[in-house]
Amino acid sequence: MSSLVLLAVIVFVVFIVLAALKSKQGGGSGKIGFPYQPAKPLFSAAELSFLGVLDQAVGQEHRVFGKVRVADVAAVKSGLGNSARQGALNRIAYKHFDFLVCRSGDLSVVCAVELNDKSHTSQRAQARDELLANVCRAINLPFLTVPAKAAYSSQDVRSQFLAVVEPAHSAIRVGT
Repeated sequence: MSSLVLLAVIVFVVFIVLAALKSKQGGGSGKIGFPYQPAKPLFSAAELSFLGVLDQAVGQEHRVFGKVRVADVAAVKSGLGNSARQGALNRIAYKHFDFLVCRSGDLSVVCAVELNDKSHTSQRAQARDELLANVCRAINLPFLTVPAKAAYSSQDVRSQFLAVVEPAHSAIRVGT
């Protein structure tokens, strides 16, 4: 009988130790608390450098925003079945534009900008870039891709920006 009591005490102690270890790991109550830490900087060094030039290039009549989710700019059309709708949303839900240029007055979106550095040479990155370009085409949003460089001329970037934006505005005015 005493060996049965001893076995019960050992099982009880093991159970208590396992429960204590599990609660220290955050799994005790099923809650995870706040398992967060600071993220890496919002912009890479190349993006940060380009942001200053882009701000100058688009002028005071525009504002530049960074890391904007595609789903904040492009909505899925109504009329799709649930599966198709969810599939379309899933394709853009975790994607973002490097930069969005908006009109200063009303913050309407004028242009999406993608800075292409060496990471854009992989097949996966190219597929992502193609998806962004196709979404922009579908919503009639000018899409400017700029190759990353060591230095930029704000006048060159402005020329590229205007070359992409002005034809789109002309088409809108003509179609109106």
